[in-house]
Amino acid sequence: MADFAGLNIAAVERDTGLSKDTLRVWERRYGFPKPLRDSLGERLYSSSEVDKLRCIKRLLDQGYRPGKLMGASDDELARLLESPAGAAAESRDFSPELSAIFDMVKLHRSDELRGLLTQALMKQGLQQFVSAVVVPLNQRIGEGWVRGEIEVMEEHLYTELLQNTLRAAINAYPPQGKRPRVMLTTLSGEEHSLGLLMAEAMLVPEGVQCVSLGIQTPISDIELAARSGNFDVVALSFSAAYSARRAVEGLVSLRSRLPEAIELWAGGAGVRDQQRRLAGTRIIGGIDDTVAALREWRATRIND
Repeated sequence: MADFAGLNIAAVERDTGLSKDTLRVWERRYGFPKPLRDSLGERLYSSSEVDKLRCIKRLLDQGYRPGKLMGASDDELARLLESPAGAAAESRDFSPELSAIFDMVKLHRSDELRGLLTQALMKQGLQQFVSAVVVPLNQRIGEGWVRGEIEVMEEHLYTELLQNTLRAAINAYPPQGKRPRVMLTTLSGEEHSLGLLMAEAMLVPEGVQCVSLGIQTPISDIELAARSGNFDVVALSFSAAYSARRAVEGLVSLRSRLPEAIELWAGGAGVRDQQRRLAGTRIIGGIDDTVAALREWRATRIND
């Protein structure tokens, strides 16, 4: 590998304008770029990868979404660069209501942001708020971070106010205790809790009794709580920052330790497209699939 004349990550950052963190996130999330490693284990990027990264950066600046670009060929990227109309069409998908919320995040206007989130929640209802407001906002905030439009502090502001909004709405529902009884948590190393709140917000209006153990629960503790707490479902969330390999290993281990009668659900970007590797685990493909999984459980298990 010593003879490979690639650029190190610092040089690629200077050349493309893409931060080191962004390059590492893309490598983990999208499988591109795929740098080789030198004798010290440092990343080395080929000239063709750097050329493609330059094109991607230009398209991001025009408003394209990262997920649309990563799997594109060089020819496809060139056509997009020649036809910026596609980016304009993408940006039109973001409604004025969501744009106003996004602007409040960038301006650090916490009171106005809280008010807009609450207004959207009251207008939409909890489930529709999650699927029609929170999901596209999360995507836009993530893309804004990739493009350099959103700083870490701003993302934290958004997440904190959104979590407070969701918790207040969830707690406003009177407990009904209908089956299934669902445990919500994350595995060790997963520090993001927003996915759990989103799932709970979809389930509580359906009368489901949800119990959250919080984040980073050891597998042995999940097993003990599931057995002793009379749970029907254990639901886990995995963010894009969580290793897919680690998620699969953890889910396989947990599935083997849980009684067959307890269903195991897993959702989030960290386990997307992993269903074939996870026999016995229900992968929640999108937030609306949470309700679909619930209805399937009730249709097959409610009289057990």
